[in-house]
Amino acid sequence: MMFIHKSMGVEYEKAGEPDSDYILDYTMFFLNEKIVDEFLKFAGLQPIYLVNDVVPITVFPINDRIGSYIESLKPYFENPDEVKEGLVRVKLMELLFHIADSNDRLLQQMMQPISKERGSIAKIMEENFMNPVSLNDLAYLSGRSLAAFKRDFQAIYNTSPLKWVRNRRLDKAKELLTETVLSVTDVCFSTGFENIAHFSKVFKEKFGLPPSEFRRQLRLKEDA
Repeated sequence: MMFIHKSMGVEYEKAGEPDSDYILDYTMFFLNEKIVDEFLKFAGLQPIYLVNDVVPITVFPINDRIGSYIESLKPYFENPDEVKEGLVRVKLMELLFHIADSNDRLLQQMMQPISKERGSIAKIMEENFMNPVSLNDLAYLSGRSLAAFKRDFQAIYNTSPLKWVRNRRLDKAKELLTETVLSVTDVCFSTGFENIAHFSKVFKEKFGLPPSEFRRQLRLKEDA
């Protein structure tokens, strides 16, 4: 079981063989502060605030009890439109009771207040510029409204977020073409571009050559 604090982003990759019997099966639960506070009051628990031991992402093993609980939810997925909001609330409360009875550490992490401080735009951009995130996602990760994010970004970089992301991706693509043996296609998709033709076009606009020719010229210089 993985617990991820609010305003955290996680990138993961699914891989496997088409004919493999291995099946990846996961369930996501979204818990807001209101439901956690409601549970604490209902269960008669007092919040425990950890000063130096709060981590944004933590992983815990699940026991048979929580495993059985997750299995019990699967029939509801077959007809999600028929599931009432009240039932969803009850099932989330049930999950929290299972956690409280079996994993004090995870429960303590859930009790931690969410930081209201604004995150560093520079840090967030460097961590996410190659990921398929929207402006709304970036604003959310920074703890700002979209308008505030755009305003603060302009003040720092004197350009728009979209232009900055494109230029940063192109710089990274140039670096990969120069220092690795990744194919042009792999460089394109690994730096966040979704269309090879568009990638080649904007790369040429910035560096004067399409990526394939850029690499060819680079190799010729190295061999000379």
